[in-house]
Amino acid sequence: MHNFGEVVLTQVQFVDNLEIKMRPALVLFQEKGNVVLAGITSNKEMQGIPLTKKEGAIKDSVIKLNYIFTISEFMIKKFLFHISEQKKFLVKNALLKRLNS
Repeated sequence: MHNFGEVVLTQVQFVDNLEIKMRPALVLFQEKGNVVLAGITSNKEMQGIPLTKKEGAIKDSVIKLNYIFTISEFMIKKFLFHISEQKKFLVKNALLKRLNS
């Protein structure tokens, strides 16, 4: 079972070319074998919530709340680390702001 705040390495299928790549992602929630995630990118020019090497990322990165997707739990290949409670708070607030706009 995966929980909110876990950063995992998962297979991601891109919609524009059907290519599958391994990418880090933030678990938002899991239900009935499906996991809802937010993508993470090392492209710091993208908008989102910063995630640093000091926090556990391999490279300074960004949690992309405009890239949310659902996968089967079997596509997750590895647990990487947990984000802090403060970072979870930022993610929740940013998602709520988007839902309320």
